Amino acid sequence: MRFAVLGAGATGGFVGASLARGGADVTLIARGAQLEALRTRGVRVQSPRGDFEAHPPATDDLAALAAADVVFIGLKAYSLPALAPELGRVLRPGAAVIAAQNGIPWWYFQRAGGPLDGMVVESVDPGGVISRSITPDAVIGCVVFPATEIVEPGVIRHVEGTRFSIGEPDGSLSERCAEISEAFRAGGLKCPVEEDLRGQIWLKLVGNAAFNPASVLTGATLGELGEVPQMRALLRDVLEEGARVAEALGVTMTVSLDRRLEAGIAVGDHKTSMLMDFEAGKPLELECMTGAIIEIAGRLGVEVPRLATLDAAVRLADRKRQHQKR
Repeated sequence: MRFAVLGAGATGGFVGASLARGGADVTLIARGAQLEALRTRGVRVQSPRGDFEAHPPATDDLAALAAADVVFIGLKAYSLPALAPELGRVLRPGAAVIAAQNGIPWWYFQRAGGPLDGMVVESVDPGGVISRSITPDAVIGCVVFPATEIVEPGVIRHVEGTRFSIGEPDGSLSERCAEISEAFRAGGLKCPVEEDLRGQIWLKLVGNAAFNPASVLTGATLGELGEVPQMRALLRDVLEEGARVAEALGVTMTVSLDRRLEAGIAVGDHKTSMLMDFEAGKPLELECMTGAIIEIAGRLGVEVPRLATLDAAVRLADRKRQHQKR
């Protein structure tokens, strides 16, 4: 089984290095300084589980995807609409695409059943460009739990977690998911195959939609967000609003919201990915998180006032940041 990682940044580079360590045939696709470092020095991973490095081939040519049996997408969700048409053209017939984006994935309502079956989430897939480019039978869902960050080009700090939950969107237990899981596990990662991946998507999402915007507005780490009782209460309310949207879709949370809140705060002295992007002047993953929840909530008639307030405040903060750069 040949793997290609499209977007070999913090998460993609960590996955690619781990797969290579486990003996998989993997090609990394990156650009800029990251690509140059991958080509000259390989990937170095700094991890509390033990540092390691790997030297898989790296390129910036999307044509390299044509040889892959499995494409792991490590790109931010907002990057995918522009690349999806070319990605769809170069994928070989029968190739699997592991969609490892944060938030609500573009495929969420494909073959989902329920009140919004077949809906295109415009916040994530404007005009349905991704859905038209990548056939539903190619998609394997993925929920990414590890926290990683780029220390410098080619060097990735693994903060915590090794679990990448995967699953077929229709809930079936396929041979290809079993083979992918084995390759991940050979590289030292946890990769359970789930029949109900949508529940895990929401469990991660409701936390991200609360913690990430709050961190941008305050500049606080996850641990610091838990230091003020009023902030804890606000985060708990936002978690509850997200959970109500999930419940309206027939999704049941497998972990209590109180436990989800405490688990996020317990990460401690670590910045959310959205705060790191904000400080680095990069685009924010708002549309796939708060934007998607607000869009879906509107279709279902569920009120999410606190979450919408956080979303609006971060959009204004981001707008001011962009104007200050000019």
